[in-house]
Amino acid sequence: MKTQGIKKITPKLHHIGLTTGRFEEMVEWYKNVLEMEPVHYSENPAGDIGVEVKGVWVTNDEANHRIAIMGIPGLVNDENRSKHSRLQHMAFEYDTLDDLLDTYVRLKKIGIKPHFTVDQGVSIAFYYDDPDGNTLELTMDTFGDWNKSTEYMKNSSIFAKKPMGKYVDVEKLLEAREQGISSNEIHERAYAGEYEPDTPMDPTKML
Repeated sequence: MKTQGIKKITPKLHHIGLTTGRFEEMVEWYKNVLEMEPVHYSENPAGDIGVEVKGVWVTNDEANHRIAIMGIPGLVNDENRSKHSRLQHMAFEYDTLDDLLDTYVRLKKIGIKPHFTVDQGVSIAFYYDDPDGNTLELTMDTFGDWNKSTEYMKNSSIFAKKPMGKYVDVEKLLEAREQGISSNEIHERAYAGEYEPDTPMDPTKML
């Protein structure tokens, strides 16, 4: 088959789909964390297939949906997920560090806390587990410019040495903000290791 001269058309990521045995709990969690609102709900969206499936399509922007949640009775968590191939995590980006920190504070008040927090040089990222154990990353670009952060990822010897970056204690970031330290300086200090947790984090939790 000849492909010469055929224009390559690159699609953009539109949405993700999740299956769950905790349908209502998952819908509520994503509403709380990402402010996802339902666009459409359906009982047995594929018709009568012998399984009582529930489906909801939710969004937090102008798209018709960003996550499709399918409830299937009897599904259980994969207790050995680190030994199985899977989608390792998904990420949603904020514009600023203030937005990310304010979201951390809001979620903490309702008992939702990240299990892994890090300054990766190109981003500051907080990793949460949803009710099914899927990892959700909330992040922000420290450069505020994808071209600049991409260039850093490609060429920085510091990034190449340890792409995961430095672990951070979010409470220390909040304290620094209260002291009037700018977002850029907080990032610089965090990436230098100044705000590391008193108790070391376990990176195997990300596996």
